[in-house]
Order: sequence, then structure tokens, then C-alpha cells
Amino acid sequence: MGYQAKFRVWRGAGRPDETISAAEADGELHDYEVEVNEGEVVLDVIHRLQATQTPDLAVRWNCKAGKCGSCSAEINGKPRLMCMTRMTTFDADETVTVTPIRTFPLIKDLVTDVSYNYEKAREMPAFAPPPGVAPGEYRMAQVDVERSQEFRKCIECFLCQNTCHVVRDHDENKPAFAGPRLFIRAAELDMHPLDSLEDRKEFAQATQGIGYCNITKCCSEVCPEHITITDNAIIPMKERVVDRKYDPITWLGSKIGRRKS
Repeated sequence: MGYQAKFRVWRGAGRPDETISAAEADGELHDYEVEVNEGEVVLDVIHRLQATQTPDLAVRWNCKAGKCGSCSAEINGKPRLMCMTRMTTFDADETVTVTPIRTFPLIKDLVTDVSYNYEKAREMPAFAPPPGVAPGEYRMAQVDVERSQEFRKCIECFLCQNTCHVVRDHDENKPAFAGPRLFIRAAELDMHPLDSLEDRKEFAQATQGIGYCNITKCCSEVCPEHITITDNAIIPMKERVVDRKYDPITWLGSKIGRRKS
């Protein structure tokens, strides 16, 4: 049986020619009452609101199945996917507040410009197969496949990027910081037995800014795919960076060449 829910939705647009976050943009929260039916998620209600009361409401979505990552938003202050947040999460008399993810520049209403993430992705060196091995000839042990399978579940919703306080609270860090989504990509390639690039760890430190991360695990907490970003990717990468750069035995071993036979 349906009921009328109270929604508070952020409405507004970014300022032309300025890169500002949603928190700084021109706009305000608008109150609505909208019908909710059994089994619906927040995105259903936003669509009904768009269809019946405010047709100019801007919202980004695609699959409505939790696999495209398009409908990221902040619901009652928590970064979530609107299509995966059921209305039964809230009490019937509770006001549901929906705002855009705040770390990226606002375009309009609930839509932000997340191109920063793709720019950082383009900076990362791609998978480099070993010399002399043609496509179709790659061979990996199943255990190596399973090690990195977790990181391949990423749907690029960028909720981890949004909640990471390194860029959320310090926009000036963006040029030097790739963020957790790219750190799991670096970790995946670093542990790939067929990747021939050996400087993934150095790249993560020098170019991606993995040293900025102080492992608060906020990225893991908001991941809708339940990827253990901090414990399984970032911390091991940090440890490998330390081993390579600061462990005296590893450093000494790198300076001693192999004995000629």
C-alpha cells in the first residue's frame, strides 16, 4: 500500500566557468511530498517526482540495477546509490534528503562532473603483457586470478572517491591524488603475474599520491560492491612501497647484482 513520503531534494546549478563543489554552488533544498509504493527504491521516487512535479530535475542514472554506478548521491548525508537504497530503510514519517555527491563540481541539481576520475585513469599505464607472449597465449594460475578478482567488481560509482577526505575536504590535493578507485586498479596490476611493468609501486607513490591516504577506511565503508579497498589494496601497496624504498635488506639486495655464472 502506498503512502506520501517527505523528500528534501537539492536544486541548483553550478556557476558558469567556475569549478566549484555542490556545497559552494548556487541552490537550496526544496521540500516535496511524493507517493511511495511497496518495493520501491529512492530512484523510483525521484523519477516519480520528476514525472509529476518537477520535470526539470536533473538526475543521472542508467541501469537501475546497481551495476552502472551512475546514480550516486548523498542520501541523508551518506554516499549511496539511489537505485540500491530501498524506501523501507526509512520510517514512513521520516524526511529523506537527497543531495549531489559533494566532492566534484556541480552541473545541475543531482548531477556532478566526475571527469576528474577519468583524467586520473588516463594517467595510469595500462596493462603491459610480457614480451613474446601474444594475446590468447596468456596463462595464469587460478589463485592469481582470484587475488585480483575482487578489484574487478568496481562499478565506478565513485562513492569512494567522493567520501575520501583527502579530496573531499582539500580540493587542492586533486592534482597529486588519484584516489581509492585508482589505487585498487594499481594494486590489481601490481599483483598481476603477467604485467611486465615493475614500477607500479613507485608510480602509486610518486604520481598517484598513495602516501596522502591515512587509511581511515571510509572508502571501504561506502563501496556498494563491498570491496575491501583499504585492507586488501591500499595497505598492501603502502607496505610494498615501504619495502622497496626503506627496508634495508631489500635496498641492499637491489644494489647487489646477480653473480655471473
